[in-house]
Parts: sequence; C-alpha cells; structure tokens
Amino acid sequence: MKIRTKIALRITVVITVVMLIFVALNYIVSTHVRKTEFYVDLKKEGISRANLYFKAKAYNEDMDKVDVFIYDKDYNLLYQDADNIKASPHSRETLEEIWKTRGDFTQNKGKYQTIGFIFSYQNADYIILVSAYDSYGHAKMSKLALYLLILSLVSLLAACALGYFLAKSALKPVARISNKMKDITANNLHLRLLGYNQKDEFGELADSFNKALDIIESSFNSQKMFVSNVSHELQTPLAILIGEIDLALLKDRTLEEYKQTLINSRQDTNKLIKFLNGLLDLAKASYDESIISMSIIRIDEVLLDARELVLKGNPNYNIEFLFNQDIEETPDMTFRGNEYLLRMAFANLMENNCKYSNNKTSIVKITSLDNKITLLFSDTGIGIPEDEIEHLFTPFYRGSNKSFTQGNGIGLALVKRVITLHKGSITLTSAVGKGTTFRVELS
Repeated sequence: MKIRTKIALRITVVITVVMLIFVALNYIVSTHVRKTEFYVDLKKEGISRANLYFKAKAYNEDMDKVDVFIYDKDYNLLYQDADNIKASPHSRETLEEIWKTRGDFTQNKGKYQTIGFIFSYQNADYIILVSAYDSYGHAKMSKLALYLLILSLVSLLAACALGYFLAKSALKPVARISNKMKDITANNLHLRLLGYNQKDEFGELADSFNKALDIIESSFNSQKMFVSNVSHELQTPLAILIGEIDLALLKDRTLEEYKQTLINSRQDTNKLIKFLNGLLDLAKASYDESIISMSIIRIDEVLLDARELVLKGNPNYNIEFLFNQDIEETPDMTFRGNEYLLRMAFANLMENNCKYSNNKTSIVKITSLDNKITLLFSDTGIGIPEDEIEHLFTPFYRGSNKSFTQGNGIGLALVKRVITLHKGSITLTSAVGKGTTFRVELS
C-alpha cells in the first residue's frame, strides 16, 4: 500500500471517528432534551387536570392521550383518567417515595413516560401521577436518526475524497523527487534535486539526497581515478620486469648478464611489493574507526620503530630526534591509537624528508603540552611549490619535483588518512629550495 493511500485512509478514519462521536453526542443530547421537555409537558398536563378536578377549570389538550391519577395523603386513588384501568396501576412504594422526597418522580416504562409530583390545594397535599407516550417526539427522533445516518454517509464519502486529495497534495513533492531520482544514474551523477524550499521537510529531504549524491559522485570519481592510477602503476613495473626477462631469453647470456637481469628484476619486484603494501596500508587507513583496534601507546616508541623501519630499507638516510623535555618521565607522551598505522604514517613522513633533500636527513621534533602532542618532520630539501601544496595529500598525486626521486603518490595520502582517523591534524609549510616541514598534532 502506498503512503498516499495510507495517509488518505488515516485522514478518513480520523474524520469518520470524529463525525460519529459528534453524531452520537447529538443524538444522545437530543434524546435527553426530548425526555426532559416531555416530562415538563406531562407535569403541566397533570397540573391542568388537577385544576380541572379541584376547581373545574378548563385546560388545553395539545398532547396524545394522557393518563392522570390523583392520590390523597393516605394513598387513596381519588381520580383517574385512563382507559381500561379499574385499580391503581402504581405501587405503594412509588407513592411513598414521591410523598417522602416531595420532588419530581420520573420513570420510563415501556414506551410510556411517567412523572409524579406533589400538588397542594386548600392546605392539603395530593400526589399527581401523569403518564403518556410522546409519539410526536419519537417521530422527530426517528427523522433525526435518519438525517444523521444520511449525513454520516455523505460525510464519509467527503472524508474519503478530502483525505485522498490532501494526501496527494502533501506527497506531491515526494513524487517529484522520486521522478527526478529515477533520472540519476551512474552516468549522470552530476544531476541534483533543485527548486525545493530548504525550510520544510521535503527541502531537507532533497538536500540530504544532494549531499548523498555528492558523496557517491566523489566516491565514483575516486574509484575511477584509483583504478586508472593503480593500473598504470602496476603495468609499468610489470612491463619492465617482463621486458628484462624477455631480453635475457633472446639469446644465451653470460653469468654476469643473467645476474644483472635478476638484480634488475628484484628491484622492479621490490617496487611492486612496496606499491602493493602502500595500497594495503591506504585501504586499512580508510576503515571506520569502530573496526580498527586502538590501544594506549607511547608516541616516542612508535617514532623509534618508524625510524628503524626507514633505516632498515635505506641505510644511507639520517633521522634525528629533538625532544623538548625528558620524555621518559613524561606521561603526556601516551596516546590512544593504532600502533601499526601510526608507525606507517611516521615512516612515510621521515622517508619523504630524506628522499627530497640532498643530505638525506629528516629532523623530528617532539613537544608535549596540555595533553597535546606536536610532531614536526623537517628537511632542508628542494621544497614544494605553493600551488601544489593543496594537492599534496591527494592519492597518486605527484608534483613537479617527481623527477627528483621515484614514488607513487600514496605515502602522503596514507599519512593524511591515518592522522584524520586518529582525530588529529596535519599541515605543512614549504619554500622552494629551502625545505619542507610537516606539522602533526595529536590530542
């Protein structure tokens, strides 16, 4: 069942229930008013008959046949005006109740209504009981019931039509959104839902869709770029590796030539392995924080492990640490994070400093203040042009200095994701020909 139909049915049910309550209350109140008015008329008729009996005065008869009974204080029937009744039809208990309460006594018995009251004449009290059937009043009530029934049916039909119209009008923007969303496919993710009032719920819904489309479009573009770059980065070393092997197989080679081929193949294989490891680390850094293991670690120990990792693969590199205090006694160096990812990030920053400086040196400065750990990774290398800094953390991006050394554009993208994952920040300052400093803040 569509939402429009559900809303229409709910509106119809609500209107119907309210209408039925109104009809029922109207009928109940009308019935009560009829009874009350008829009792008043009966009492007037009883007083008129009593006056006729005691004073011989005339009275107006404007009701159906009325049965009137007059009793004295000893409950003796003095007068009755009822057909086919020879004895008193009222019990002594009823008469005693009227005499004791000295108020109006009312009773519904069958289709008749009865009222009893005390009537005084010449310092004597008498009990008057008047009974009659309100045929005119019941006829009016029957017509009222018929009119209310017809009104209920008409109102029900009107409620159905009104409910459907209101539901259709209220959900019209949803239909427009749905139709526009059908036009958005993987080939035109640039399309957006426009022309909605941002202050109402449908505007908020359209805005949420647009934001979701922004994310999806960005993901698609990143995926395309990722596949394109990965294909290129994998194709190049594999092509070189196959070329080296094919060249060696063209003819018989000397032992030294075969050895050189194996050395070259190993270097290409190591580049490929390094690239694949970078991709795996980048994928791990893209995980949600909730599924990454976090523990209490010491930043200084992670930095030392990262230094050892860099020097193991590049013995000619030089990495120096500068501390602003005795960190062995400083509990502020503890931090909650993933040791493996932070070690990879720090190693990439150190290696980046060393690769792009002639002296192959990275200077790491560590400070800790007010529960905030600040790390500076500096070099005195070739620097980065100002217009390239904003793209530096984009995956697979390589600037104009890419000819200075080999790389694949994964390292700094990995660093950015790892630091962001740990709720930290990373910035850099650089000057061409003077060097670059990466600033990492963790808290």
